[in-house]
Amino acid sequence: MKFNLRLLYLYLFSFVGLLIVVIGSIQILNLGLKTFVFTGADSFFYNMTPNLPKNDPNYIDPEVAKKQQLEQIKNQRESELAWAISMIIVGLPLYGYHWKLIQKNC
Repeated sequence: MKFNLRLLYLYLFSFVGLLIVVIGSIQILNLGLKTFVFTGADSFFYNMTPNLPKNDPNYIDPEVAKKQQLEQIKNQRESELAWAISMIIVGLPLYGYHWKLIQKNC
């Protein structure tokens, strides 16, 4: 096998594609673990108005705040999943195409 710039390019982009797939897979695994195994990993509750009376306009009901937080966690997980899937969708063809070219040339 002879070293040349084209081969370096192919190996580099093949590596980048594989790296993108690995990072996307790790994100999906992380999301799955947080969702199904470690369910309290990214949940927290902080009452922003603990000493305000209920008739104060700045008072936030703790139940409403908790529902908003759960909705925010759900939205964040969906965003993470979309990002991870898009990384895999981009990374797989990038890796596969360049790796096939390497196999064909060697």
